[in-house]
Amino acid sequence: MKARSLSAEDRARLEAVIGYQFSEKERLDRALTHSSARNAKGSNYQRLEFLGDRVLGLCVAELLFQTFRDANEGELSVRLNQLVSAESCAKVADDLSLHEFIRTGSDVKKITGKHMMNVRADVVESLIAAIYLDGGLEAARRFVLLHWTARAASADGARRDAKTELQEWAHAKFGVAPKYRTDDRSGPDHDPRFTVTVEVAGLQPETGTDRSKRGAEQVAATRLLEREGVWQQKSAGI
Repeated sequence: MKARSLSAEDRARLEAVIGYQFSEKERLDRALTHSSARNAKGSNYQRLEFLGDRVLGLCVAELLFQTFRDANEGELSVRLNQLVSAESCAKVADDLSLHEFIRTGSDVKKITGKHMMNVRADVVESLIAAIYLDGGLEAARRFVLLHWTARAASADGARRDAKTELQEWAHAKFGVAPKYRTDDRSGPDHDPRFTVTVEVAGLQPETGTDRSKRGAEQVAATRLLEREGVWQQKSAGI
């Protein structure tokens, strides 16, 4: 039995929320189908996610370049990494209530926490790719601008690179440098997940997971900085 397509009612409701009507409805169905869905092989969102990640990066980079005209490359990179992170994408998914439309197998539906955050983030990227393929770059750009412009202007975007901040703080406070250890690498080659632990002598370690080793190191460093009160902790919302 194939994973069921969206009903006409659900499709219309979702298109109203995202502000775009698809000419090829199958693209929207695929963008919402997890690989765990029955008979989803070849018709899930994995390839779309790959493309959507690049389209999102381009649109957000362009947004930052035009918005922060006096920012240097380093600041722009920090802002970009935060805005295209799994956490940011998952928050967009939550704003759109995409969890109501994602089609998964029963095993995935039972999983909560960090893994489901990644699923929600992946679906946002696949949705961006579907819009891009259906309506072109301008349609995808409109969607990204609608949901990322306010986030780009938020105070959190001005944070420094977490690894650099932790390096300087640990050296000043303890006279040591943080040490990073890769604990796990999982997932397919096109969509890996890295888990990294950061240790600072005299403190409890922290762990981070992301799609790249560097990203996981940044997550771990951010968590340690927030736990120690160096950075104000962001509201969870995930």
